[in-house]
Formats: sequence, structure tokens, C-alpha cells
Amino acid sequence: MSDTPPDHLAVNPQSPFHDAAALQRGVGVRFNGIERDDVEEYSVSEGWIRVQAGKARDRRGNPMTLKIKGTVEPYFLQLPQP
Repeated sequence: MSDTPPDHLAVNPQSPFHDAAALQRGVGVRFNGIERDDVEEYSVSEGWIRVQAGKARDRRGNPMTLKIKGTVEPYFLQLPQP
């Protein structure tokens, strides 16, 4: 695995952008210079993150999300284990 996080990553296992190995290693996101720990999905190349909109749910029971545009800087929380 490389030392840079994926360009697009999602927490939801049903998403095509879900990467269990990267999530197990731990990915942090700095959005517009502020550490965020509530990010559901991000895209560095497109410059957006998705976060939950409070406790609101859609008709299937999934949390409602908001797409926020800005500067996205992902990083790994842990170094790879040898």
C-alpha cells in the first residue's frame, strides 16, 4: 500500500469507492485547514466532502448527507506495519 490515501474514499461499504484496507489503517481529513472527523466520503480531485446532516434519515434509513466544496487534504493516521 502506498503512503498516500486514495483520491476518492467512502465509509459506506456499498459504495464503489469503499476501501477497507485504507479505512482499517485510518484516514484523517483536513478540510479547508480544519481537522474533520465526521466525513462520510471525500474526493480530492473534485474538492468536496460529504458529512451527515444531523439526525435526518432518508426513506431507506440511511443518514442524509451534505456535499461541501473546498480544499481536501487526506492523510493516514498510522504508519504501515512491517
